[in-house]
Amino acid sequence: MTVTTEFLISSPSLPLVRLAESLPSNQVESVHGLCLERDSRVFVIYVDPSDDLTEAELSAFDEVVDVTPLGRASGREVYQLTVELEDVVSEAFAPERFTAAQMEPTVVTPEGWYEKKLFESFDAFRGLTDRCAQYDISVELISIAQSGPSSDDSARFGLTDRQHEALTLALSRGYFESPRQVTTEELAQEMDISQPSMSNLIRRAERQLLTSALDSQAHLNTLSG
Repeated sequence: MTVTTEFLISSPSLPLVRLAESLPSNQVESVHGLCLERDSRVFVIYVDPSDDLTEAELSAFDEVVDVTPLGRASGREVYQLTVELEDVVSEAFAPERFTAAQMEPTVVTPEGWYEKKLFESFDAFRGLTDRCAQYDISVELISIAQSGPSSDDSARFGLTDRQHEALTLALSRGYFESPRQVTTEELAQEMDISQPSMSNLIRRAERQLLTSALDSQAHLNTLSG
């Protein structure tokens, strides 16, 4: 199972944010985001020509160590930047801690980094958010979607695909946290169903999981006896 996530990372320590603030368009795209290499400091950025950004202006930013113009692509100016990352960013996004693939160019804005990444599991994404929290880096989840419930997982616990989807979404959005971080109504909107239907899906799925777990334990007790 894999999950596709879209989220906003916010921190004063993030590179290129001040650059985005200085541009009329208030944004710049980067094809090399964070979580790539532990010492990755090279970013390839795309800048709208209307922003009228010069090589000298790029070099003037304290975090930019080197600038290499790469010409134009897709009607935009392309630069390769060597950037000095703050320690908090290097540590928080150490790539060996996460399994994630970049799906679209990162969009850097004054609010932070908009990322779209593919993770191997919900736990892998949760690992990223927990790690960022340790460094006071905010991660705002915009959307999260499962690539498709695993039929093996569903069959193993006796869940229908729809029940599996509902439980997976609820878990990822913090429904089972204390206090709850999302309501069944909000979950229902994401699944495009009614709130009663969502509640029913979760309730039936929970009952099925408990039944499966208790039956398995009873079977093990029988074998051990």
